[in-house]
Amino acid sequence: MSTAETLVAKPNVTRVSATPAAVELIDKLMAMHGPLMFHQSGGCCDGSAPMCYPRKDFILSAQDMFMGEIGGQPLYMGKSQWEYWQHTHIIIDVVPGRGSGFSLEAPEGVRFLTRSRVYTEAENEALDAIGPPPNGVERPAY
Repeated sequence: MSTAETLVAKPNVTRVSATPAAVELIDKLMAMHGPLMFHQSGGCCDGSAPMCYPRKDFILSAQDMFMGEIGGQPLYMGKSQWEYWQHTHIIIDVVPGRGSGFSLEAPEGVRFLTRSRVYTEAENEALDAIGPPPNGVERPAY
């Protein structure tokens, strides 16, 4: 197998990304609040949206899966949510509207929103080789 074939067969896969608008808001919130973290649980209503907190204000457990970083800030997802979403790339966006009163963007008149796309077969194979993401105990936010 040539080097080019190897690169196609094993893409560099990330589990999460953010839109430019989300990164811009993350930068603004960091300037106001310092280091941040994101968490998306499996709850209803606001619990199913990505929530932004000051990094040390949220206690993680083995039931929180580290998905990666957006805007340089860690994003975690509840294990039950991850099991549901594990075959999709998570894209964090920002839209007008009021989100949860507990998420830092709420006073800004916008809210973070989760979008996604299904992984390609090659991306799924690469993720299978990597294995599941670390949990919040194995990979704490700070």
